[in-house]
Amino acid sequence: MSAAGGVPERIVEAGLEVTAEAGPDGPRLLITGETFRWKEQIKRAGGRWDAAGQRWVLSSAGQLAVLAAALDAPPGLAEAPQAYTAQGGTKHYHGHRERLRQRFLEALPAAPESLPDYELLELLLFFSVYRRDTKPAAKELLSIFGSLGGVLAAEPARYGESAELVRPHSTDEERRASYAQDLRFTQILLKAIQEVAVRLAREEIKERPVIGSWSALIDYLHTVLAHAPSEQFRILFLDRKNILIRDEVQSRGTVDHTPLYPREVVKRALELSASAIIMVHNHPSGDPTPSQADIDMTRQVVQALAPVNVTVHDHVVMGKNRHVSFRSQGLF
Repeated sequence: MSAAGGVPERIVEAGLEVTAEAGPDGPRLLITGETFRWKEQIKRAGGRWDAAGQRWVLSSAGQLAVLAAALDAPPGLAEAPQAYTAQGGTKHYHGHRERLRQRFLEALPAAPESLPDYELLELLLFFSVYRRDTKPAAKELLSIFGSLGGVLAAEPARYGESAELVRPHSTDEERRASYAQDLRFTQILLKAIQEVAVRLAREEIKERPVIGSWSALIDYLHTVLAHAPSEQFRILFLDRKNILIRDEVQSRGTVDHTPLYPREVVKRALELSASAIIMVHNHPSGDPTPSQADIDMTRQVVQALAPVNVTVHDHVVMGKNRHVSFRSQGLF
């Protein structure tokens, strides 16, 4: 099938744009768009790079058909179309992706944790970074954010702080566009993985009494909050059987403060017909020790909810590696 203007649909789907133009030797086809990703296929179809116009040139519709056929069996996301050999020999990392994949598959049955964090992140980046060695980017991201959890919890824009990922000093416009695409794919991939982790943890506390599933609740809260870059206050609203109705972010703040308004908590509890709540917030510093302001605010919420018969079961403060329960500490 062909798209408008006789351009094969596969070429359009690949993000390539085709424009016909009269050339000095007859009609020619100009290829623009996401050309860096498909450079090898364009070359094999007979394409010639026009440096002045920053575009590829095909001389006939037949070459366009060859290109479409080459795109019909593309490799996986962010994979090179064929082994890439640089002038003067093979890069040291050629074949490394397949070796790492195989090591991971072999480790799965017994010891997937044997793969260090940087290699696991490197493996993930195979699916977002196109035809580059991802080990330096994986190590740099871990250095910037401190841990694998920190990488997944980071704001998407901050992944751009990795010079290994974005290569900001490249002067080649096509390469810069490719690096920008790598960054976008990485943002999507890592944040999607974080969301999957949160949903898996949430499944362990759904439709069961939260108070009787305390360890699962703490695991969930750790997944959601332990590596959050700024402070946020969440309320878990429970029904009369202590089953979770809703987990909601009530407010977000800075790295060391977030406001919470007792009247808003009361209003929302009544809207959801909640019988009890669990208050939760995080300390991005990593130390979950409650401040006096935390204690005072908790008591204000308890007092505000008492007249409407809504119980505060606990207030949990999450740090990076541990948590503090107000109830167990006798703080209210």
